Amino acid sequence: MLQMSMPSHPRVLLFQGDSITDVGRVRSNRNGNDPAAMGTGYPFLAMCRLLAARPHEHWVVHNRGISGDRVPDLEARWQQDCLKLKPEVVSILIGINDLWHKLNGDSHGTPASYEAEYGALLTRTRTALPEARLVVCEPFVLETGVVHDSWFPEFDQRRAIAERLAEQHAALWVPFHRSFEAAVARGTDPAYWADDGVHPTPAGHQLMADVWYETVFGGG
Repeated sequence: MLQMSMPSHPRVLLFQGDSITDVGRVRSNRNGNDPAAMGTGYPFLAMCRLLAARPHEHWVVHNRGISGDRVPDLEARWQQDCLKLKPEVVSILIGINDLWHKLNGDSHGTPASYEAEYGALLTRTRTALPEARLVVCEPFVLETGVVHDSWFPEFDQRRAIAERLAEQHAALWVPFHRSFEAAVARGTDPAYWADDGVHPTPAGHQLMADVWYETVFGGG
């Protein structure tokens, strides 16, 4: 959980990732705290909770998720879409497309290349922004829709890699997959949370926003 004191200047929080983070944001709108620029998913919902709960901390929140992105795509735009913003908190959710594109024949990445590329991205971020707090979000899928046996066990290998990298880079770990598993175990159909097994429903995004906020800011 982040411990925050009163700021002397605005604090920048950046959400990064793929379509699960993008969620229809207006990419030409690069204004902080702007609903159109945030999309309609968990980053927007988490931002609303943060701004309401901590009005005196002067947070400016940005969403730079882009649908379809893999780790190499983040790397290619990292200077412009992360480092240039000088965020105090960098939240990253990435990895589903690295596997999905491989299953569709559009990529040849392996768990080893995912680990090397993701680790290099986190190292680059830590080097350029030594005071920033890193937040690594757990990739997730639910076994419904497009998600079937061919996704496993490689998905679990990549999920474990992300958790290991979070530990190695002293990043907060947001347990999205475990939270969805727990929600399904309480008696709801997986499609209630993500109808295609990958992209969250409104309920799924709200669950994510709650888990993210409570992990990063402790619910207060």
